[in-house]
Amino acid sequence: MSGLLLDTHALLWWWSNDRRLSPAALEAIADPAATVHVSAASAWEIATKHRSGRLVVPPRVISRFHEETLAESFHHLPISYANARQAGLYEVAHKDPFDRMLAAQAEIESLTLVSLDRAFEEFPVATLW
Repeated sequence: MSGLLLDTHALLWWWSNDRRLSPAALEAIADPAATVHVSAASAWEIATKHRSGRLVVPPRVISRFHEETLAESFHHLPISYANARQAGLYEVAHKDPFDRMLAAQAEIESLTLVSLDRAFEEFPVATLW
């Protein structure tokens, strides 16, 4: 599996060596042949949830998001107009804007979404957990 897109929880669990990261996800992310992408939507989601008190993360996760991501040799995935349009056009009931954006990016970029969230089964994307 060469192209992965990490859901926000997968990224945070990778950074914190959290045991909730599945063995399959851990192996795929650690594979030197894999190209691992992190969406700008994850930075947005982490900052939003941290600001609102729904997520506690070390300050460096927000202030040094870019550097922390690059230190893992992960690739930044910016949000494009095409991503935004696709996220808005999905005709599924799921309302979470971050999930909709990740699904759109995974679909458009042909990436496998690494996520525990079963809500992605509603979207036309490949997932791994």
